[in-house]
Amino acid sequence: MDKEDGKGLASSAASYPRAVLDLFDAYVHGAIDRRGFLQQCALYVGGTAAATATLTALSPDFARGQVVKPDDQRLAISHVDIPSPQGHGRIRAYVARPAAKPGKAWPVIIVAHENRGLNPHIEDIARRLALDGFLAVAPDALTTLGGYPGDEDKARAAFATLDRAKIGEDFVAAATHARTVEGSNGALGAVGFCFGGGIANLLATRLPDLRAAVPFYGSPPPLADVPKIKAELLIHYGGNDERTNARWPDYEAALKQAGIRYQAYIYDGAEHGFNNDTTPRFDKAAADLAWSRTLALFKRTLG
Repeated sequence: MDKEDGKGLASSAASYPRAVLDLFDAYVHGAIDRRGFLQQCALYVGGTAAATATLTALSPDFARGQVVKPDDQRLAISHVDIPSPQGHGRIRAYVARPAAKPGKAWPVIIVAHENRGLNPHIEDIARRLALDGFLAVAPDALTTLGGYPGDEDKARAAFATLDRAKIGEDFVAAATHARTVEGSNGALGAVGFCFGGGIANLLATRLPDLRAAVPFYGSPPPLADVPKIKAELLIHYGGNDERTNARWPDYEAALKQAGIRYQAYIYDGAEHGFNNDTTPRFDKAAADLAWSRTLALFKRTLG
């Protein structure tokens, strides 16, 4: 793994005590509930009122982080309903492609969301990819529960009730179907964030024609499945993300043993979720560098 020197990589998260950021990470990932976060956070910030304000400040502000407007005339936006495996309903996906003449085709990139379903930030990521000449398909694992509910706490609670194995199969089905949607040229890549980073890793083990996968701070796939990977991997980690990074050494050893093509980077001083520009954990320098590397990989491998 290559480490950045950390110069210019400090984010606004640095204004919060390390313990508070760790508590927020535990809250986001279901290790503690809202009450638990507020009670423990209050010990570090001076009381319940300050803890409540801290939680609000650390939570996403989708308007602040939006880069590409949903009605951008350079894009064509649609939705597709994809049959879920074994007849278990359907998974709905957000589709963003460049607005161009009929008959034009683009490489497809699956965009895998965090553990809150297809929220406005992930839709914005899909639009950013479309502006760079890709057909982005972003499935919503919460489809069977009515889709993203418009509230991060409700989304997180709903997501926790899902069968993780079924979600994985739904994303495999979505990726397989995505190659056939209008405007696809058949070339396929994947990018994912947090939970979605784990999905990007999973897709790499399940889809032999996946050309590139880019997991941001995601869980590795079962190590026994690593030799199945044919895609080129680009793996991003935040330097302060001890929980996620703890699993990297074993994953890297498996990648090396299997001879998988990969490049991994750790961005010193960056938090888990550093690419998400809707929260204070966003690290612009780290995110810009990681995203430029991501686009370069997709353009090189997908054409």
